[in-house]
Amino acid sequence: MGVKEITGRWERVARSLPGADGEAALMVVRMARRHASEGFYAFDDPLEAALFSVFIEILKAREGKYVDH
Repeated sequence: MGVKEITGRWERVARSLPGADGEAALMVVRMARRHASEGFYAFDDPLEAALFSVFIEILKAREGKYVDH
């Protein structure tokens, strides 16, 4: 699946970033992976699917509903 490849690349880059930037980037990776089994199949473009998932999680975080695990 293309989303795994994209988030795998994102994770490698995230781990190379220092401090808070790396931590934030890893959170984006987790956000992108959050909906992998739910909604990614509706998208033809894996990047679109990953970004859509991140957008959902960002909005949930703004509302205090995001749980990072």
